Amino acid sequence: MMIVAIDGPAAAGKGTLAKRLAAALGLPYLDTGILYRATAKRVLEAGASPADAEAALHAARALTQSDLQRADLRDAATSAAASQVASIPEVRQALLDFQRHFGNSHGAVLDGRDIGTIIFPHADVKLFVTASVEARAERRHKEFLARGETVNLADVIADVQARDEADRTRAAAPLMKAPDAELIDTTGMDADTAFTHALDVIRRKTAKLESKTFSL
Repeated sequence: MMIVAIDGPAAAGKGTLAKRLAAALGLPYLDTGILYRATAKRVLEAGASPADAEAALHAARALTQSDLQRADLRDAATSAAASQVASIPEVRQALLDFQRHFGNSHGAVLDGRDIGTIIFPHADVKLFVTASVEARAERRHKEFLARGETVNLADVIADVQARDEADRTRAAAPLMKAPDAELIDTTGMDADTAFTHALDVIRRKTAKLESKTFSL
């Protein structure tokens, strides 16, 4: 049973990469960011503020599988609200058990902000996927346009920068690279190159683990 933890900032390409790796390795995949987006959507639809800890905690505890499968969790408003609810310690604690149970059941590839540092600090493989602010903002901008949303690129850049700052400075599980995580900068990589590189890293690391186990 293997756990692959993939962390990194917004729009670095970790979600696309994680899905492909899960398929290649025959492992379940969990986008942990969806948990926070679904929580944020519940809060917004209840007419509450995403900064309201009590409302956010109630929403997190009430999540159902259908909440995670909604097609409207990646709009700009939900993205901004998700960053706010994710900074609430009680919400993160409420969703921690869900994530650990998912990974411990059959192994998994999980991507998020604190998988390798908090959720699975002893993951078999840890990757930290990042890219320049400009590259990530351009990717996010294209996603918005593809969904028919009219968003100014400058606004997207500002939003990415603000989200990075919030992720890095929040008191609860701030975004950071685990000391033993492999850094993958996708700024100049296409999806295929990033996938090939990540798969090579995983094979190398798991080969070392198997070698150590055999020697014991």
